[in-house]
Amino acid sequence: MITGAELFVKALKAEQVDTLFAYPGGQAIDLFNALYGEWDIDVILPRHEQGLVHAADGYARSTGKTGVCLVTSGPGATNLVTGIATANYDSVPLVCFTGQVPTGLIGNDAFQEVDIVGITRNICKYAVTVRKRDDLAETIKKAFYIARTGKPGVVVIDLPKDIQQAYGSDEYPEEVEIRGYKPKGSVHAGQIKKAVEVLNRAKKPVFLIGGGVIISRAQDEMQRLAEATGVPVITTIMGKGAIPTTHDLYIGNIGIHGSYAANTAISHCDVLFSIGTRFNDRITGKIGEFAPNAAIIHIDIDPASISRNIAVDIPIVADAKSAISALLEKAQPGGTGKWLEEINVWKKQHPISMGPEGLTPQKIISAINDAFDNVIIATDVGQNQLWATQFLELRKNRQLLTSGGLGTMGYGLPAAIGAKIGNPDRDVIVITGDGGMQMNIQEMATAVCCGLPLIICILNNGYLGNVRQWQEMFFNKRYSGTCMRRRRSCPPDCNSPADRCPEYTPDFIKLAESYGANGIRVTSETEIAAALTAAKGTPKVPTVIEFLIEREANVLPIVPPGNALDHMILESGDN
Repeated sequence: MITGAELFVKALKAEQVDTLFAYPGGQAIDLFNALYGEWDIDVILPRHEQGLVHAADGYARSTGKTGVCLVTSGPGATNLVTGIATANYDSVPLVCFTGQVPTGLIGNDAFQEVDIVGITRNICKYAVTVRKRDDLAETIKKAFYIARTGKPGVVVIDLPKDIQQAYGSDEYPEEVEIRGYKPKGSVHAGQIKKAVEVLNRAKKPVFLIGGGVIISRAQDEMQRLAEATGVPVITTIMGKGAIPTTHDLYIGNIGIHGSYAANTAISHCDVLFSIGTRFNDRITGKIGEFAPNAAIIHIDIDPASISRNIAVDIPIVADAKSAISALLEKAQPGGTGKWLEEINVWKKQHPISMGPEGLTPQKIISAINDAFDNVIIATDVGQNQLWATQFLELRKNRQLLTSGGLGTMGYGLPAAIGAKIGNPDRDVIVITGDGGMQMNIQEMATAVCCGLPLIICILNNGYLGNVRQWQEMFFNKRYSGTCMRRRRSCPPDCNSPADRCPEYTPDFIKLAESYGANGIRVTSETEIAAALTAAKGTPKVPTVIEFLIEREANVLPIVPPGNALDHMILESGDN
């Protein structure tokens, strides 16, 4: 007979959990007591629960393992909410354990009691409160199985304090059977045959690849399929890296900030073969004019995603890797030569470029491409994310972590911490903005205490840049609430940066040094390479590199709201 808390530890070991991102509290103290002295589980103490869950997310995305969290009840649990939604939107397998008041107090407004199951039910894959000690082992087993199978996602397990303290069996099941939950394993041969027949007849086909290919670790298979068929590949932000971005068949990203060639190809293709994407509004533009001339084939592991936003002609419910492997057995080379020539003309006519002058994000990211090989890059959200997805070169030894579905600011730094913990032998870089960096900047302490030599690249333009860009382009430069230098003494209608603007707060270099990290400020393009080299050579502590970029730099192209993908603003002033 062992306590529920001791069974919790035994279950983690049985599930081969080697890293636990955890923050203690009164209703989780028994669980922490059971973890005391454990050598097989590395307990990571972040500085905030939101940083904790993003770190578990980054660990899971980068390693392919299930990320595991532990927090207390009340605010400990509610601080997970944004990270739960972030991970679930992007199909990241997490199991989040939350402490809870004793079962006899549930519903009585006890101190630090919240209904975390009710709060998270609509933003996770499964959530449950364990109300009987006898159910604990099976519930934990189900949690890991549900999180990692089918379409991966987040499972929340709420553990009342009396369940943690109660004695019961020490048995932990090896397998679990869940009635009504049967993740699809096989691929429908008939639908695969139909899809191949349509693809073979196409004159202007494209593969549209989403994050499902990355999640299923099917990059090698996807590259072989593209090469076997000669079909060009376009990706969503989450699908970038499905084939090397330097490959001749890779066209670029699709969507609101997609490349001219990619968006135009989608608008002119006759077969759109999509694998592992939800067709959300960020990639489709005006739905009625999305791929208007194309027969659409859609492979997705989630049947609810098929024909939800875009009506498809051939639906295939399957895991991306299994489906691509089945396609490879029937793939034939197509006559795509003229189509590829047409696309390459578009690429040459309208390349993504920020121009030759100044310290630009393109030059910074190009220097990262040159300086690092075996690397994981975690971005925050905003302009920094979009520039990264435009200019980063991704190939076999490079991985991109970013919040795609929810677009969560504050994701980058803690996700990088989780990635570095899970991949100690790989370089890990954060690309963030000055706004996003400050949302979870307390995790600098976590990185320092864990001895993590992260390289944190802050693209500092002094604005919440993505919103400021929209205000410039679509709201007549009414910069409301987006200037990070603004003081109460500033005029209420300021709409442009000037020499008289107040100093930026904080000083990121001094702040980094106060945490025990290194800080480098870069003001010229000639300083980029040296800063990256210095950071790369610094062991055991993070290095913050603050790049002072042009304050009103924009992400282009951009598709204005409500427009079709082929209606793009290519240069500032064109709108």
